[in-house]
Amino acid sequence: MDVPSRRRGRALAAVTLLAVPLLVVSTPATAAPGDPLAPRVVFAEDFENGQGSGVIWVDDYTGPAPLAQTYRVDPVWLTSCNGIIASALNQATDPPGAGCGGWWPRVRDLARVLGDHADGTGATNHAVTAYTHTNPGAGRTQLETVTPIPLTATNRFVAFSVDVAEQNCYADHARYAFYLLDGTTAVPAFQRPITPCEDATTVVDATSVGTFHSDAPVLFSGTSVGLRLVNQQPSGNGNDSAFDNIRVLDVTPRLDVAYDPGAIQVGGTSALTLTVTNTSELSKKAGWSFTLDLPPGVAPAGPATTTCADTALDPATGDFRLRATGTIPAGAASCAVTVPVRPETVGTYTTCAADVGPLIGLDPPGCSTLTVTAPPYTYDAHAYGARVSTLLAALPPVSPADLTCATDPATRTSHLVGAPLPVGSVSTMDNEAVGTTGADGLRTARATARTASLSLVGGLITADELRAEAVATTTPTGAVTTSGTSTLSNLRVAGVPIVPLKNLNITIPLVGTVTTNEQLPTANGISVNALHIRLIAGTDITIGHARAALYTPGAPCNL
Repeated sequence: MDVPSRRRGRALAAVTLLAVPLLVVSTPATAAPGDPLAPRVVFAEDFENGQGSGVIWVDDYTGPAPLAQTYRVDPVWLTSCNGIIASALNQATDPPGAGCGGWWPRVRDLARVLGDHADGTGATNHAVTAYTHTNPGAGRTQLETVTPIPLTATNRFVAFSVDVAEQNCYADHARYAFYLLDGTTAVPAFQRPITPCEDATTVVDATSVGTFHSDAPVLFSGTSVGLRLVNQQPSGNGNDSAFDNIRVLDVTPRLDVAYDPGAIQVGGTSALTLTVTNTSELSKKAGWSFTLDLPPGVAPAGPATTTCADTALDPATGDFRLRATGTIPAGAASCAVTVPVRPETVGTYTTCAADVGPLIGLDPPGCSTLTVTAPPYTYDAHAYGARVSTLLAALPPVSPADLTCATDPATRTSHLVGAPLPVGSVSTMDNEAVGTTGADGLRTARATARTASLSLVGGLITADELRAEAVATTTPTGAVTTSGTSTLSNLRVAGVPIVPLKNLNITIPLVGTVTTNEQLPTANGISVNALHIRLIAGTDITIGHARAALYTPGAPCNL
């Protein structure tokens, strides 16, 4: 049914005074990716500064320092029981010039209900009220900040929240439309105006009341912002409401980066996930963007994927770069962009805020680290001084040092003095088999054989010293490389000095052949013989043998 028409009160001129508190939280609390945090309050107004029991109109109100905010209002919203900052503390009868008549107790009651709704302070709470006695007309400003509110950064998602109460919901409903002001440009921060009689979930003493958030945050590029409230309801038949606890909110989502798994072997893949986490009101955020630069040495292992809406992924050529822009839908706690990556070498790779800029509409992430290690190869290293085989039998190695299929670094040594051989003699043998792991995690297997004062085959083959070394080591790419060397001091064959080249074959007529610095590749390794002698009678002699290899864990070693 219709609400009776109300007597028009006196017209009041708009007066500009002071301001409102500013609260900025520059650093968000820590939370896991995908776990929304509360919006950060940029500006808050509770209309309590300097208040007592007296009646004041909103254009005469001054908020607290430091901002010194004041408010301008269309004159129609300052007459006919509109624009009054009311409280249950106020006088019981209609104040002079208010024009509320017998409805004044209901005006005070709106402020009380809002206080109880917010924090239980109904008896002392103040709120901006409007109990329309005449038609205000459409598109009139009910409240607008005068002083720009500074923002801590540009390219932020900015929104509002407000507590609103409304009575007489059987008549025409208030329709609160909030705008953000970028200079003189008004940008709507709503898709649908707030209609308390329809949207509130709580009704107290025939009063619909609730806290309402912007359903369309604005990606704001300016350094300061203003706020404007326009009541889109032109009718004075109903349209009886009050508002309190206006807040300008920074609802910028945050970006988190994480490698999963955070430790892999070289050649493996990890997923770099960039999570865009909403703020706790879960409103839609459209138009955020970031640019990802992967660390040098890390390449994509496949195409990027996303769970975000309206997402454009633009991979650039050359050093890998991914430009992403997208939307978090309303109601979504988070969405993510995932890039599978494969590092090229062993090392530690870190992605931080500097690697995802410039950020538009996103809080910067912390750092995430990917640790890439070499495969945990098993060590296999063997060295001995001599070995003799005949047509009748193969004798065991002389003075062996063996490190066989070892998973942990270790050293094995042997030493022999005055070693007689079936075909000659040596004075000493020193042999070593070693497995080591470097500070970078790279593994090395090394075998070394040293023999001194050699005389074989009745003095046909002599040398002061022989040394053979075999090395197998992991490269930063995870591959195994090998090397072998032999040094033979003062080597003579049949009295002739010999330069011991690699795999050099020398024939002694009617005796046999001699091979110097013999190098033979093996599986993931190498075998080196300082001297390999084959007599025509069928005897095989090896002097100074070294063999080293690295094997994949679980694979058999070539013993």
